[in-house]
Amino acid sequence: MCGITGIYAFNEVGRFNMINLAIATEILASRGPDNQGIFHNHNVGLGHRRLSIIDTSPMAHQPMTDATNRYHLIFNGEIYNFEALRTQLQQQGVAFISHSDTEVLLHLLITQQEKCLPKLNGFFAFAFYDSRENTLLMARDRYGIKPLHIYQDEDKLLFASEVKSILAYGIPKQLNTQALAQYLQLNYLPGGLSMWQGIRKLLPGNYLKIAQGKISEHPYYNLNQTTGNQSFIQAKASLKTLLEQAVTDRLVSDVPLGAFLSGGVDSSIISALAARHLDTLNTYSIGYKDEPYFDETEHANRVARHIGANHTVFKLTNNDLLNHVYDVLDYLDEPFADSSALAVYILSKETRKAVTVALSGDGADELFAGYNKHRAIYKMLHQNWQTWMATGLSGLWSILPASRNNPATNVFRQLNRFATAAKLSPAERYWAWAAIADARYVSAIMANPPRQIDTAYNPFTLQNSTEQITDTLRADALLVLPGDMLTKVDLMSMANSLEVRVPFLDHRIVDFAFTLPDAFKINGHNRKYILKEAFAQDLPAGLFNRKKHGFEVPLLSWFKNELYELIHHDVLAQSFIKEQGVFNYPAIAHLKQQLQSTNPGDAPAKIWALIVFQWWWKKYFNPA
Repeated sequence: MCGITGIYAFNEVGRFNMINLAIATEILASRGPDNQGIFHNHNVGLGHRRLSIIDTSPMAHQPMTDATNRYHLIFNGEIYNFEALRTQLQQQGVAFISHSDTEVLLHLLITQQEKCLPKLNGFFAFAFYDSRENTLLMARDRYGIKPLHIYQDEDKLLFASEVKSILAYGIPKQLNTQALAQYLQLNYLPGGLSMWQGIRKLLPGNYLKIAQGKISEHPYYNLNQTTGNQSFIQAKASLKTLLEQAVTDRLVSDVPLGAFLSGGVDSSIISALAARHLDTLNTYSIGYKDEPYFDETEHANRVARHIGANHTVFKLTNNDLLNHVYDVLDYLDEPFADSSALAVYILSKETRKAVTVALSGDGADELFAGYNKHRAIYKMLHQNWQTWMATGLSGLWSILPASRNNPATNVFRQLNRFATAAKLSPAERYWAWAAIADARYVSAIMANPPRQIDTAYNPFTLQNSTEQITDTLRADALLVLPGDMLTKVDLMSMANSLEVRVPFLDHRIVDFAFTLPDAFKINGHNRKYILKEAFAQDLPAGLFNRKKHGFEVPLLSWFKNELYELIHHDVLAQSFIKEQGVFNYPAIAHLKQQLQSTNPGDAPAKIWALIVFQWWWKKYFNPA
């Protein structure tokens, strides 16, 4: 796991930016604290920060160059099948000087260029330069586990693992108002969008090539669209085999390795499989002293005892969480308002004190229907008296107190969202359940909203989908996974120099999951049905029957107390809002009033998104 950055200059004006390469590389130090390397020639510069995982020797440092000094590679990620690929290359006469996966990737690219991409099992973002032909090839893994940001103008193309590295080249700083409109709906940025005008992300499963002065982009991977014909028993056995292989592949490391173990289904399965293949598995979780409803410490400890893991719990108070708020805000180089990132940041920070690599259970919900919206869609497809009552009483749900901070009021909030979305078309319903706010809110709160609040980032619409569970899961894999879940884990783990590996997103498992019929994934109230059935005998009884828990950061309480001054007299103060000119203060004043009411609804999440944006704005556009 590393950080990469670079420049491809189209002319002499672009070449002038080469003077910023060293500082742009240094900025990525948290992604790679172990080594820094730089390559540059007439018009191309490559910078690399290394977090040493496989072959920690200097022979595996980057940028890596072949024996002829023609080819150069910077690489962020891991290739899990590198040993098998290495053997194939050796049989073709390739000689290796290191034991790293980077060198294997280098020689694959030399011999096969972009044609090697489908052969890679792993997560990655890389740049490969042929100095003789003056061509540059960049690619990103299938699902967007690793980021790659790009800036392009008539003089140059810049790229980096993080936006802050691109900013080091001195590009103009401009707000992307279309991205802001999307962010205000989702609390994160979808697709290839960036909050910075002129910066974008290379899409997952795509590669970009510069040859003869021309830039082209192409997909090398698309989500599986075929349905299999295995029985449930056969599919269950296949899933167990595939997942155990995926976990085993991700145990390769020359540095200490552990696993996140929350006590939920997904992390418990990954930890149980890993424990089979290690003498001792170290597992880590956080507990919440002040939030017993969300605390799963007891369940994590029970799983750890069952699988024989050496488990460590980091017990946190709400003050512990609050004390890290500004660390997270300061690290972000564009707004990201999933508040659970705070918990991931602290878990990564504490875990990094013991290990350099951690396995996680991320991705299972998006593959096997683990979210509330999947159950909601199931109910829409299989309507009964409960569905009719939920929709028939929509007027009642809209006036009852709604809040995420209490189990009862959270139910009212969910029922209101369900009843409201039930009246919409399938594409509109998907967006309503994926979003925090709608287009009307965006139009009201932005001082100069885009003429049209773009819906092009709704993957449900792009797929021309019917309303089936699998259609929704495909949309989640295109929207929620890269935009929210994987971005959160990458940012918060890399801020603490921790590599996180996600076995559920092995492409063999993802492709297999999308061959399964909906009935294998959700069955009445039972979400992730086949996953639970496949591993029911491997984990403690009762684990799979518990209600799904996430963790809600106590935003409402903070906004009324510890963060009151920040909201009312700083980033959301009336005077600053008017001076800034980005938002309409009356809409913000309404949100503030809603926070103090008995019916806050989603106001805390909306206020948090505004705080994150404003902190970012003040840092980059209005520094003190």
